[in-house]
Amino acid sequence: MITELAILFVKDGEQDNFQSDFAKAGQFISSIKGYSGHSLQKCIEHSNKYVLLVNWETIEDHTVGFRQSAVYQQWKSLLHHYYDPFPVVEHYETIIQVKNSN
Repeated sequence: MITELAILFVKDGEQDNFQSDFAKAGQFISSIKGYSGHSLQKCIEHSNKYVLLVNWETIEDHTVGFRQSAVYQQWKSLLHHYYDPFPVVEHYETIIQVKNSN
């Protein structure tokens, strides 16, 4: 399992439109082989800052399967104009995970 992490800075005043369009964009990313879930989290201290976490079976499912697909073009046209600056996207693998057993 690979986690894609992107810190997203949305242009001031566009947060509501971004969140609405992001909800629509979920249909595109979720249709890709190897996708296993995502979350969008909004920063409490900075109202235009978000964290996107996407779980993929393999890094190639994201970098090739999604980014080279036709649905990525739809994702891109719906969302990319909101970002300033454009986000850096990185991929992580879990080394240690602890869950509360209570």
